[in-house]
Amino acid sequence: MNRGTAAPVRTLALVVAGLALFAGCWTGSEEASSASTPQASAPAATAPPAVAPVPVCPAGAATESTYKCQDVTVTGAKDEEPTIALSDDFGPASELAVADVYEGTGEPVVSTAAVVTVNYVGMGEQSREVFDSSWQRGQPATFPLDGVIQGWTEGLIGMKPGGRRLLIIPGSMAYREAGSPPAIGPDETLVFVVDLIQ
Repeated sequence: MNRGTAAPVRTLALVVAGLALFAGCWTGSEEASSASTPQASAPAATAPPAVAPVPVCPAGAATESTYKCQDVTVTGAKDEEPTIALSDDFGPASELAVADVYEGTGEPVVSTAAVVTVNYVGMGEQSREVFDSSWQRGQPATFPLDGVIQGWTEGLIGMKPGGRRLLIIPGSMAYREAGSPPAIGPDETLVFVVDLIQ
C-alpha cells in the first residue's frame, strides 16, 4: 500500500477520542481525511511560547517560485499548491525550524489562542513522500492552534494572513515515538508548507 495515500483517519470522533497525535482534518464535516491536520496528542511538557519563533532563513518574496532553506526546496506560485523537495543531505531534525517562504500582509497576526484556516502540504523525512495535502482535498482546514501538534502550535505563531511558511518539525514535536503507521514512522521529522488564509 502506498504510504502517501494509506493513512486516513476514519472520523473526527476517532481523532477526538485519542488517535490525535497528528490525525484527522477539521474541515467542517464529520468525515476526516487520513493523517490530516495535526491534532494535538499528549499535552506538551511546557506551554508553547507566546512569541513568534526566530526564522532559520531569510524570508522569500511572493513573486519568486522557488525557495530554499536547510536542504528543503519549496516551489510553486503564490496561492497555488506548493511542492516540497528534500535534498539527499536532509536528515532528522532535533529542533523546530521555521522560515517564511513569503510573508503575509494581513491582520491579525497568529497567536496561541487563534483559530486559523490554512492550506498545507506535509512530507515525511523518511518516506520523502507527501502524506497529506489540503490542496489535494480541495478544501482548506480550520482548527484552533492550541488543538494541534506542538510543532504547529509553536511554528505558526506570528504568521500573517496571506503568508506561506515552511515548518521542519522533529518527531518529538509531532507524532513522537508512536508515529502514525503506515504513513509516518516513529519519531519521524515532518516538513510542512502552510499557507495562512485567515
